[in-house]
Amino acid sequence: MHIPENYLSPATCGVMACAMVPVWKHAISATVKELPKDKMPLLGVGASLSFLAMMFNVPLVGGTTGHAVGGTLISLLFGPNAACIAVSVALLIQALIFGDGGILSFGANCFNMAFILPYLGYYIYRLIMKYSRNKSDLIHSVAAFVGSYVGINAAAFFAAIEFGIQPMLFKDKLGHALYCPYGLNIAIPAMMIPHLVVAGVVEAMFTVAVFNFVRKSSPDLIFKNENKTTEKKRRMPVYILVATMVALTPLGLIATGTAWGEWDSSEILNVTNAGKKITYVPEGLKNGWSLKALFPDYAISGLNETIGYILSAILGVAILVIIFKIAFAAVNGNREYDT
Repeated sequence: MHIPENYLSPATCGVMACAMVPVWKHAISATVKELPKDKMPLLGVGASLSFLAMMFNVPLVGGTTGHAVGGTLISLLFGPNAACIAVSVALLIQALIFGDGGILSFGANCFNMAFILPYLGYYIYRLIMKYSRNKSDLIHSVAAFVGSYVGINAAAFFAAIEFGIQPMLFKDKLGHALYCPYGLNIAIPAMMIPHLVVAGVVEAMFTVAVFNFVRKSSPDLIFKNENKTTEKKRRMPVYILVATMVALTPLGLIATGTAWGEWDSSEILNVTNAGKKITYVPEGLKNGWSLKALFPDYAISGLNETIGYILSAILGVAILVIIFKIAFAAVNGNREYDT
């Protein structure tokens, strides 16, 4: 679901980035107010869960690949505002260091995966819990499953719209698309069918599995847990979970193929959509700007692919934890100064 560089016009990228500015501003302000001080440093762990989930590629319908995002999961642990920040930072690290998603399209990727997904998934969960007669483990699981499934499919739908409007709005003198060449008639089914059938289920299963694990092993981490003041704080199980996910990340290499809409200029002419291939490479895609990532596709030059993938996972987690530790120290210092 990561929209790469040059599939969206600069105008589209600008609009999406501007749309995210007030969202980020609200999310940061709300997180500082609503997230307990002792949980704020752990937001780096939440961001790591999302970062790692996105490394586990799975095969999708049509020969492409996809992955979970974990946006609803982080919302359930830290709240939707904190989840917005956590997923945004994870997406930024992916784009800057690993070339996963574009820098120009960062705002669009955040809109889909850090805004639509976590907020919608969380509030669907809360709605189901509000109108449920009992609060059993099964109901919690069902609510988390439905919320995360709807959330990621809504994010995929918005991504499809962003892809699909490009050939309608931006064309060259010959009438060819300048950026993404696939209209809404192709982009929507190409994105939605695999997510409705496979990726959405993977996201939901991942969310339910980790959410139930945390509810049992570290229940005080659950956002707005009514019993959080009386529960012993247990962090080690969550750290072990992150370490286990790091060790298992090479499983993401098993799925072959490129995610839909993430082909480079050398691949796109060989892609078949609705039984047809395009006969040209869009000018924006061919001659557009791109950042040379340090470790593209989570590979480290000179190292075995599996080892490189694991080291990339460790590096990503370390960076995210450090970023949020520094952010916590800054926020905590400002709080003390203000008082």
